[in-house]
Amino acid sequence: MNTLVIGSQWGDEGKGKVIDFLTETADFVIRSQGGSNAGHTVIANGKKYVLHLVPSGILWPGKVNVIGNGVVINPTSLVEEMTYLRDLGVSITPENLIISDRAHVVLPIHKEIDAAQEEALGEHKIGTTKQGIGPTYADKARRIGIRMIDLADPDRLQKVLEARIETANDELARLGWPKADPQVTMDAVMAAADVLRPHITNTIPAVNKAIKAGKTVLFEGAQGAMLDIDFGTYPFVTSSNTSAGGCCTGSGVAPTRIDKIIGVCKAYTTRVGEGPMVTEDAEIADYLHGLGREFGATTGRPRRCGWADGVVLRYSAMFNGFDEMAMTNLDGLDECDTIKICTGYRCGDEILEYPPALMDDWAKCEPVYESVPGWKQDISKCTTWEELPEACKAYVKRFGEVIGCPVGTVGVGPDREQTINVPL
Repeated sequence: MNTLVIGSQWGDEGKGKVIDFLTETADFVIRSQGGSNAGHTVIANGKKYVLHLVPSGILWPGKVNVIGNGVVINPTSLVEEMTYLRDLGVSITPENLIISDRAHVVLPIHKEIDAAQEEALGEHKIGTTKQGIGPTYADKARRIGIRMIDLADPDRLQKVLEARIETANDELARLGWPKADPQVTMDAVMAAADVLRPHITNTIPAVNKAIKAGKTVLFEGAQGAMLDIDFGTYPFVTSSNTSAGGCCTGSGVAPTRIDKIIGVCKAYTTRVGEGPMVTEDAEIADYLHGLGREFGATTGRPRRCGWADGVVLRYSAMFNGFDEMAMTNLDGLDECDTIKICTGYRCGDEILEYPPALMDDWAKCEPVYESVPGWKQDISKCTTWEELPEACKAYVKRFGEVIGCPVGTVGVGPDREQTINVPL
């Protein structure tokens, strides 16, 4: 069975753990969009791994990991990540990590453009991670991008780098930003290219031939569906399609080849960066941060926190076509007396079932809550659905009813083994 896993909120839902859990039965694991602005944290075999570009399947022996054509790749960051993983004892070879020759390249100068553009926005800033992701996707849309295939030939790479660095410095000058040193970009990319060259290939036929041969493929979504450039809280979104459809275009695998779509959500809601978040709540944020939870894997920034947003999840489940939801961080609510679920948005005299398109309308929305009793006990040692407290099981079931999508698994801790199947 070929399975697609998508973050259903604004990212950081714990997809890495869910993907790691499902990888045991997969042959291929594919990352299909985003860049090093995404971060997956996986705890396995007593070790913590923070991944940004490398698919989570790299932690399992015998799996083929694919960085697809829809990803934008910072070559230097990828080499650093590969070194970090090898230092932790992870094997990385051209056989278990292949990189699409059609994926676009994030240059050091893209990060400069990203920072300059964000500063120019002033109080209207997006909250970008300043990793150069947006400018790279812009290059792709403008048809002036550098792709991984360009790294295959050192002479060609030097020529395309020289041309793009010159025009990029012109962009920085127009933004009133200091020009970047061309040699710094040239040296960094050329050195990384030497390391990555054996991994670069046409991944599209490789994956499709594997599917035809009966191999099992796991599609690893990055970030979250509400950051999708089409469906998310525009303009406070990322620059790629983080939805189920984006995984198809970013991997070269047809939608008819995907058998199951799983959404991943937290038992509550979090968000990093700017943009609307109707259920944001200072009290639960202080509580979660006090537990040492909810700090970004990529940035280290404390995440904004709030109660479960059924409006967002209902919408996300609809446009992604989730077959089921995997809920993480359920144990994060262990100490709560009462737990809230947002069932609608009050916008003026209207109750909205789905999020509005206009930012001005988002600003007017207030959450309509339903409250359920907490369970007030540690569930992290539970290993089966039957062991969970009745109040905990009632919350999970009601959660699924509100969003119109059943919860198929719950996470009661960060480890691989702390995952419980929910009877559907």
